[in-house]
Amino acid sequence: MAILQNLRDKAGPLVAIVIGLSLLLFVVSDFFGNNTAQRRRADKYYQLAQIDGEDVSYQDFEARVQDLVEIYKMSGTSEVNEDMMLSLREQVWQQLLSERLMGKTYKQTGLGVSPEEVEMLVFGDNPHPIVRQLFTDPNTGAFNSSFLVNFLKATETDEATKKYWLFFEDQIINDRLNTKLVNLMSKGLYVTGKQSEFENGLNANTVNFTYMVRNYAAIPDSLVKVTSEEIRSYYDKHKDSFKRGATRDMEYIAFDVAPSESDMKETETWANNEKEHFAAATDLVQYINLTADTRHTGFYKTLAELPETLRPLAESGDRSAVAGPYLEDGTYKLARIIDIAERPDSVRAAHILLSPNATRTLAQARKEADSLIALVRSGIDFNALAMANSDDQGSAQVGGDLGWFSEGMMITPFNDACFTNNKGDIVTAETTYGIHVIKILDQSRKVRKYDIGIVDRQVIPSNATTQRIYSEASQFAGSNDTYEKFNKAVAEGNLNKKLALNITPDQKELPGLTQSRGLVMALFQNSKAGSIVLDNSSQAVFELPDMYVVAYCSRVQEEGIAPVEDVASDIRFILAKEKKGEIIAAEMKKLEAEGKNINDIAAHYNTNVQDASGINFRSYSIPGAGIEPALISAASASEPGKLSKPVEGNNGVYLFVVSDATPVVAEDLAMVKERMNSGYQIRASYEAYQAIRDKKEVKDMRYKFY
Repeated sequence: MAILQNLRDKAGPLVAIVIGLSLLLFVVSDFFGNNTAQRRRADKYYQLAQIDGEDVSYQDFEARVQDLVEIYKMSGTSEVNEDMMLSLREQVWQQLLSERLMGKTYKQTGLGVSPEEVEMLVFGDNPHPIVRQLFTDPNTGAFNSSFLVNFLKATETDEATKKYWLFFEDQIINDRLNTKLVNLMSKGLYVTGKQSEFENGLNANTVNFTYMVRNYAAIPDSLVKVTSEEIRSYYDKHKDSFKRGATRDMEYIAFDVAPSESDMKETETWANNEKEHFAAATDLVQYINLTADTRHTGFYKTLAELPETLRPLAESGDRSAVAGPYLEDGTYKLARIIDIAERPDSVRAAHILLSPNATRTLAQARKEADSLIALVRSGIDFNALAMANSDDQGSAQVGGDLGWFSEGMMITPFNDACFTNNKGDIVTAETTYGIHVIKILDQSRKVRKYDIGIVDRQVIPSNATTQRIYSEASQFAGSNDTYEKFNKAVAEGNLNKKLALNITPDQKELPGLTQSRGLVMALFQNSKAGSIVLDNSSQAVFELPDMYVVAYCSRVQEEGIAPVEDVASDIRFILAKEKKGEIIAAEMKKLEAEGKNINDIAAHYNTNVQDASGINFRSYSIPGAGIEPALISAASASEPGKLSKPVEGNNGVYLFVVSDATPVVAEDLAMVKERMNSGYQIRASYEAYQAIRDKKEVKDMRYKFY
């Protein structure tokens, strides 16, 4: 028996997982009681999607997501952040769609993948790309079959390794099935001789013509009448055109969580009390880093670069004086001079960056830096060393040259190395990027600069303030639990009501409301038009960063075909345009029957005749007219010198006269046929799945849980 078949036989733990999930569902069902109606409500609550009539539960979906997370961790991804979780969930969703939608197609067409095929895809002369990627030696770039054999031996004793392999084996099988289906369909496509002749004839002529247009807007709406019966008839014939996704409109009041006067006073008092301690401190940098909200950067600034509030302190030169407290950008601050020095106004430097990586530790980078410095001092060109050794590819190509920069533009250790040393020095700096070998190429004149230490404390709302604002929001929600009461309260209190329109179920944030995903989920799960929005705990106050929100659902649009009353105005516009086109076309025919040419008719309508050149059947637009496929096709097929019949386009009704038509050299029919066959086969590779999906009903309700 093949080794891969043996792996499947031993996949007991995966069966245990399935049993465990089944037990979990049983416990959940028992929690909701044995009553059938209660179980149905529980199933509906945990329904994440419905694909071609089959339900997908949240528990099953999340179990697959967690399995994929484990696979990623086994692949070397130590930490999975929220962005990666979004990607993994989408990956599981797409795989689930493919399995549910394509699985029946595979069975109906009799497609399958035998154990022998899998064996060949893994151990054959031409392994599957997944196998090649997994077992290619990173040092040589060559496929290493011994890696593969040793790995598969490990699956016999290590459950984690087995699980890891079975995941990729499933991917190989699914890819093979898809390839077979695509090949089956693409090989079933055939281009006939008549098709190739027709295709060749589409580009037979390139025409130049003149045209004029009578816009639909020139006919008053009062001249056309569209009845309800006509709207209903059009709707019944074009229902698929009115499919739409689910959306909601929301109106809300935001209660900003801002510091109160007492919070301001409390922080100011803290700053006043801290002033004495700051004045007595000896190690100012350590004191700032232990006390202040922000750490000390150590950047020196000229007097002109300092804010006006600190210039008197700098001018005094008194290192024992403490300025403040003063309020700046919602923060109380104390300031004291740490150092005064003559430093360059700006510096030009070049560097060689040695970053720690898979083949180089930080200690090895330090040793390499020492070696490079020795080479530079022995006369080796710094530019050449930078080009050959620097990990900063942006500057390596110019010999590591970073150009001129002022103080504070570079990371602190790099900045200090450049501004405390002298022109021509070769120095090193250690930053979060690695080890920098720096050559100071030039320095501007030295000016007096000040290193000012700042002890700051941001004014933030206290617990009492936060609780008071929450109580206000909660009282508002309790007193105005309907949309009508909400609008009345807004009008009476002259409140600042805000709107969020056309919200979709998968929307992550709302404009002006950060981290508002929970509010969107509640809007689609628990809200009806005209109701207050409640979370799953029936709470109406939503806590967002720096605010509380009370929201009301003002409009509900469900997924599916829009009812006729919702799209009646759109249909009325379409039908009115058609009727206006008929009126204009009748007028034009009458003028033509009177013997008028295109210039006469244009003058009659007080419009201009325009030129279009180089137009063929495949042209996309016409200069001056825009996208008008009906005009393009009619002109491409017309004889020169004849006034056309009226052509109803997107923007109006057109008349045209082709001035000349240039025949295009016909392409060899065999080449046309080959090109069309190739195009069909390529389209089959990506349109087959979409065609199957379009025929199946998919209800995506992931918004309920993520």
